[in-house]
This record gives sequence, structure tokens and C-alpha cells, in this order.
Amino acid sequence: MPIVVNLDVMLAKRKMRSRELAELVGITEQNISLLKSGKVKGLRFETLESICKVLQCQPGDILEFVNQPDAPSASNPP
Repeated sequence: MPIVVNLDVMLAKRKMRSRELAELVGITEQNISLLKSGKVKGLRFETLESICKVLQCQPGDILEFVNQPDAPSASNPP
């Protein structure tokens, strides 16, 4: 997946646990876990905004694009 979620890195930098972030953002700890693992297909801007406010960071601190030229894309199947 070309989008990498670095939420665990930001949590470590802020010395915060997933449970605390979930409570402050207003989503479940399970959703935080799914987000950290990259198993989500979408993220509301409202949720991203709340996470950034709590962690005092920018969206680019959490989400990263990693180009994978060998991986087939949805518009260019094998």
C-alpha cells in the first residue's frame, strides 16, 4: 500500500497511548488500532483534524506516500 500511516511514531514521540488518543479524539481504541496498522480504506478529515490537534502535528506527520513502482495500481492491473 503506497500510503503509510505513522501514527504509532507520533504517539511514541508524544508519549501517549492509543487508549488516551482514542478518548481525546472521540473514536474507539479499535479504530485507532486499525488506523495504526493501515487496515482502513478511508479517514474522515474531521477525524484527521482531531488527531492532529491532540498530537499537535500536521497530517504529513501521520500519513506518508511511498512510491512503489513495481506494485500494480487499480487503474493499471497486471
